[in-house]
Amino acid sequence: MMQKTTRLATWVPLLAGLAWLSGCRVHVDKGANGEDKKVQVDTPFGGIHVNTDQLSAADLGLPVYPGAETIKGDDKHKSADVHLGFGEWQLRVRAISFATSDSRDQVTAFYKKALGRYGDVITCQGNTPVGTPTRTSEGLTCEESKNPKVNVDREDYGSSKNGLELKAGSKRHQHIVGFESDQDGKTRFAMVALDLPSSGDDNSGKSD
Repeated sequence: MMQKTTRLATWVPLLAGLAWLSGCRVHVDKGANGEDKKVQVDTPFGGIHVNTDQLSAADLGLPVYPGAETIKGDDKHKSADVHLGFGEWQLRVRAISFATSDSRDQVTAFYKKALGRYGDVITCQGNTPVGTPTRTSEGLTCEESKNPKVNVDREDYGSSKNGLELKAGSKRHQHIVGFESDQDGKTRFAMVALDLPSSGDDNSGKSD
């Protein structure tokens, strides 16, 4: 999971190239090792902004598990903030990767309580709910998004396809804590804030 936390950042070179061909403004800030740390692509219709290694848990509205440390994925980044905005169409994915020597059960119990600030908390193993509730009062379930305007795969924001996830919120505005296989005797997890564009057929009060 964590190796893919900033996979969304791989969209940037293609999007930036298309914007350049269209005469749009592209700004890239490099890190100390020459990697892209901040990318902005602005057009008359909207823009694409990608920031890496600039997020904190507070930015996602969740606490850090006591003693947990941020970790880097294969792309050498600990966090990613990807925002695509074109008029009313807005997509934002924010994710941070962590590891702790405590057990998964301890981390799960901590975040079930922490996510409670956003309402009901559901536990998912892939697309299957574990225990109750099986959906939040705002309509969020363990199923993959059926939004016809966007398809955000779990692996895009750092969660394995069939991995354990804790989720709270609505279909459009979600807070997620996802786990992958333990490594080096440590529990590895990612905190995610996911904001999706309207599907156009959302039920008022249940999926916003």
